[in-house]
Amino acid sequence: MAAQDVLGQTARLASSSALLQVLFRMVTFGLNAFTLRYLSRELIGVVNVRLTLLYSTVVFLAREAFRRACLSGSAKRNWTKTINLLWLTVPLGVFWCLILGLVWLHLLEVPDPSVIPHYQAGVVAFGLSAVVELLGEPFWVLAQAHLFVKLKVIAESLSVVSKCILTVTLVILYPHWGLYIFSLAQLLYVSVLVMCYVIYFVMFLGSPEATKKSFPVARVKALLPIFMEDETFVNWKEARLTWSFFKQSFLKQILTEGERYVMTFLNVLNFGDQGVYDIVNNLGSLVARFIFSPIEESFYVFFAKVLERGKTVKDQKQDDVAMAANVLELLLKLVLLIGLTITVFGYAYSQLALDIYGGSMLSSGTGPDLLRCYSLYVLFLAVNGVTECFTSALMCKEEVDRYNFVMLALSFIFLCISYFLTHWYGSVGFILANCFNMGIRIAHSTHYIYHYFRDSTHRPLTGLLPSPALLLVYILSAVVTAFSEMLFCCDKGWMARLIHISTGALCLAATLVTMFCTETKLIHFVRNQ
Repeated sequence: MAAQDVLGQTARLASSSALLQVLFRMVTFGLNAFTLRYLSRELIGVVNVRLTLLYSTVVFLAREAFRRACLSGSAKRNWTKTINLLWLTVPLGVFWCLILGLVWLHLLEVPDPSVIPHYQAGVVAFGLSAVVELLGEPFWVLAQAHLFVKLKVIAESLSVVSKCILTVTLVILYPHWGLYIFSLAQLLYVSVLVMCYVIYFVMFLGSPEATKKSFPVARVKALLPIFMEDETFVNWKEARLTWSFFKQSFLKQILTEGERYVMTFLNVLNFGDQGVYDIVNNLGSLVARFIFSPIEESFYVFFAKVLERGKTVKDQKQDDVAMAANVLELLLKLVLLIGLTITVFGYAYSQLALDIYGGSMLSSGTGPDLLRCYSLYVLFLAVNGVTECFTSALMCKEEVDRYNFVMLALSFIFLCISYFLTHWYGSVGFILANCFNMGIRIAHSTHYIYHYFRDSTHRPLTGLLPSPALLLVYILSAVVTAFSEMLFCCDKGWMARLIHISTGALCLAATLVTMFCTETKLIHFVRNQ
């Protein structure tokens, strides 16, 4: 497949994934607002921090390394061996589920049954849901490698909608069920997700469309593990790369979910405060994650297909290098501007957003400071997502192994900083520690990118430099909206709030106009994709 075709399909995959993330985050946003009026914040804290951490840890440790390794390189490969390798995620998931399930049940603090009933059932259900989701991993990787955009959109949309309908119904009818509600909803979510992929491939394989596309898998039976005579069960090159990524994914999970691990294992916050932190975290990431995660996920596939892992820039096809450098530069500029916009306007509108969303329970206390800090953290998330996406797609096995040592040291430093900052600044300390963590990771990735393109004429890191005029407008907007918050927000009535909102709307409009006038190359790229 030509690099230009890959870029086009990747852009469509990223935009579709972004729309999915809009749906997911909006649903979570609405669901939290709804459940706050029926359930305690302690229950929400246990579900969204403790149990979700168990699920995400099992899934991440069992599949992330396999995804990275099996999506690297061309889609033309021995798919039988790749599928065999991917099925190993299931026993690995069972292993992590059993180990971590015992930790969650017997080593961690058990919530008071009178406040949060059915905790043990919740641990079992969330652990089981992780294993069920891993059953669909070969199907997911096969679809992702061949850029099946519609399948992902339909599968994840149906699963999220099903989960939300069941959650809302049970919360209204049986609020006393407690964790049973979220356990059943989680099991329904993963079951629908896996079944959508299975049903699609059962119908697709052997069809005229599959034959026309020369799809590498001809029968449904070929999607199951197959032992081949006189051949190895898996591709050992992929297996070794998977092991390298596994060591990295273990550390990356600690860095990604570090604050939840500190909350869970060190008990620095009670379950109620954990609930407030998670609600603010979901609100803060509402815009960030529905854009940045799909871009990182989709363009990892693009860079991995266009450039060959482990080769220097001189050994690559120069047309592909030029395209990759141009795309990287524009992606960096895109996420930087989105991150700056959120940081600038998030500072002045955090308290108002929380007051509208959850009332005084969220807008008083540490809630506004949490969201303001998270607005800054979004900027770090934006840049790190794209830079790590590129480096992960290009690093050879030896470079991945070296990076693992960096991640190991960073994990230890991050956990220590999280612990101390939380004691000094409360839950805000978690976000400050995350900013430090992302800053170090960005420094490593940009150093790799600089050295990778050093012997070429391409300088994609210039995408991190906004135009002076746009930077000036951002500064003026930050000052004006901050003064507007002091004068009109948030206890002076709705008319004052409307003035504050109008001020922000005018500043945002001025920012967007300046952006369209100064960043013409980026606007052209976005419109054409």
